[in-house]
Amino acid sequence: MRIKELREAAGLSQRELGARIGVSGPAVAQWETGENRPSLTNLERLAEVLHTTTDAILGRDTAGA
Repeated sequence: MRIKELREAAGLSQRELGARIGVSGPAVAQWETGENRPSLTNLERLAEVLHTTTDAILGRDTAGA
């Protein structure tokens, strides 16, 4: 997952991103380290807040699809 990369590009801290999607900063940290994974609902919220797609967050290359 590319959550950390996308979060940093958006200029957000883990705490700020968490607040925008309704989770804690430590939850975001766990997603970034791979200790845990966001639910589908939170994945969709991440995409909305980070102005990207769920595929981009998951690191899926959609070129040529």
